[in-house]
Amino acid sequence: MPDALPHIVILGGGFGGLTATRSLASIAARITLVDRHNHHLFQPLLYQVATAGLSAPSIAAPLRQILRHQRNVTVLMDEAIGIDLAQRQVQLHRERLDYDWLIVATGATHAYFGHDDWAANAPGLKSLDDALAIRRRVLTAFERAEQEDDPVRRQAWLNFVVVGGGATGVELAGTLAEIARHTLSGEFRRAQPRTANILLVEAGPRVLAAFDPELSAKAQRQLEQLGVQVRLGQAVTAVDNESVALGGQRIAARTVLWAAGVAASPLGRMLDAPLDRAGRVQVQADLSLPGHPEVFVLGDLASVQQDGRPVPGVAPAAKQMGLHVGRLLAARLRGDTRAMPFRYRDAGSLATIGRMAAVAQFGKLRLSGLLAWWIWLGAHIWFLIGFRNRLVVMLDWAMAYWTQERHARIITGTGGRADQE
Repeated sequence: MPDALPHIVILGGGFGGLTATRSLASIAARITLVDRHNHHLFQPLLYQVATAGLSAPSIAAPLRQILRHQRNVTVLMDEAIGIDLAQRQVQLHRERLDYDWLIVATGATHAYFGHDDWAANAPGLKSLDDALAIRRRVLTAFERAEQEDDPVRRQAWLNFVVVGGGATGVELAGTLAEIARHTLSGEFRRAQPRTANILLVEAGPRVLAAFDPELSAKAQRQLEQLGVQVRLGQAVTAVDNESVALGGQRIAARTVLWAAGVAASPLGRMLDAPLDRAGRVQVQADLSLPGHPEVFVLGDLASVQQDGRPVPGVAPAAKQMGLHVGRLLAARLRGDTRAMPFRYRDAGSLATIGRMAAVAQFGKLRLSGLLAWWIWLGAHIWFLIGFRNRLVVMLDWAMAYWTQERHARIITGTGGRADQE
């Protein structure tokens, strides 16, 4: 692309950044998309990779493949380590980029509420690397239980604690229960996976707090029917390599998974703007940075208020933000300087608990059970990137529905607490 054209730098190839990039396909501008990974990840199904239901390529696609026909885009696998707002430059590990417009959509990371040392023993789930590490840890726990002669130590390997009762925590806990009760049934001789204890811990008064209280109660009942023990109003006070503490109670558990909170990408602190408690950037109504109309912040990194409530950090919101900024930049390049405030349109909320169990909320419509589960399946297949991924996921789910098998139960790599025992 000619150097004289305006240069738009987009940091992050997630839902917000990729949608913004694709919405700018027809404009006369140079676009550079920067991401530290070479792929776009469909995060809502990341827990399925972590629990051996899907393989990693089924929920991800190379960014270069997605954008191969968009000639105004250059993709760089790199990471932003500095932003100079005055000079309009982004410092990457390998080079420095000048920009006319900047879109920052680098998402969020795990939040341990001041206990970052817990991360080694309670991994979170944000990337494919996280998912593969958790899958290795979970499957290895059953293998270690099979090798353990002492019944107390064996049970510690069969105790799984999921911290956080949001959608990710609920989905992880429900799937772990299904693995123990059904998938692994009859495959072990000394350890009995059906004796595994799955404990879901939530510091708040209910699971799925973003949903209607009635749906939260139904989700909890469905979890308990799967065999998950739900602890509400209890916060984790300590985690080590053999146990987790809830107040004064210590529970022997060799596998602890963290789904309790998120913190915005540290890149937000480089933007010299007000931040909320989670580190998200408080943006203007059009998603621009205060004092810098040429800079926009999207997705989990943006703190946006609408009708007195925060816009949720979910994939549909990030995609809507990306589309909005793409349209706004196209208008600006045409010379249209009219105000264009962002308006989030709530498309509803979905969460699955397990096989034929889910909850769905669309405005005043509340659904649970089998119908909600079918809607969840259809929505996630529809929004996956690429026909191949949709087909593969649909076939994998169909096979799992009839057989309750999980084809991705392969332990690869080394590292982590489970492999050191």
